[in-house]
Amino acid sequence: MRSVLSISLPKKVAADLDEFAKNTGRNKSDIVKESLTIYLWEARFQNVRRRLGSKAKKAGIVTEEDVFRVIS
Repeated sequence: MRSVLSISLPKKVAADLDEFAKNTGRNKSDIVKESLTIYLWEARFQNVRRRLGSKAKKAGIVTEEDVFRVIS
């Protein structure tokens, strides 16, 4: 099931979106859906990172290499 969302954009953002859609041959709706999906994923990731950061440091997991070492 789909939900329709109507948004208001500042003129500059709307113009940038129009130009990007034209240059990439994509429609604005798909660009906004993809952008929002990425934004929400990153927001969830940052939330997990904030919640688990201190626990990870205590466990000696500080770098990406540490993460890969632990999960591999």
